[in-house]
Amino acid sequence: MKKILDGLKQFQKLIYPLHQARFEELAVNQDPDVLFITCSDSRVDPNLITQTDPGELFICRNAGNIVPPHSNETGGMTASIEYAVSVLNVKNIIICGHSHCGAMKAAMHPENVKNLPHVKVWIDHVRAAKESVEFSHKCEPSGLDDSHLDELTKQNIVLQLHHLKTHPSVFAKLNSGQLNLHGWIYNIKTGVVESYNEETKEFITL
Repeated sequence: MKKILDGLKQFQKLIYPLHQARFEELAVNQDPDVLFITCSDSRVDPNLITQTDPGELFICRNAGNIVPPHSNETGGMTASIEYAVSVLNVKNIIICGHSHCGAMKAAMHPENVKNLPHVKVWIDHVRAAKESVEFSHKCEPSGLDDSHLDELTKQNIVLQLHHLKTHPSVFAKLNSGQLNLHGWIYNIKTGVVESYNEETKEFITL
């Protein structure tokens, strides 16, 4: 905690005064252009990766950058997506996965989270992506290993993009051309970001 508190002091004494006018604007209003959905992993920093300032990204984070399909059951992701699209009027949604994702490893080996009931249920939102990779490699259930991790991570991003389209506010604005969806995968080791091309069904380096 000492490092955190020292950083807070530095922010208040050195950083905030340099940007005081901007923070005063943000105190009463936000107008982000992008809803950035990514993993809770501590190694992923959306503002660092995109070099954006406070107020430019509306960020939602959870294990595995998952978007549950729309349902009548209210959840934090569903409410945040609805607010970002319908109230903040974001023009872009980015789902950003990353290399060496623990949530994807758990999806490949659900037996490793059998004593974590909430994690197990949450990771089940990745099941269709997992089964797609298993089918393409003719693997038995739970037959995936670390060599399939990047492929599963990418398939999960594609799956969550499909889940996004089930949300009424997203579907409506997609159809009217007021919203764009993007699927990214960030390589922690190299800093490379690849983006999903819906026409070619491939990820290409940005």
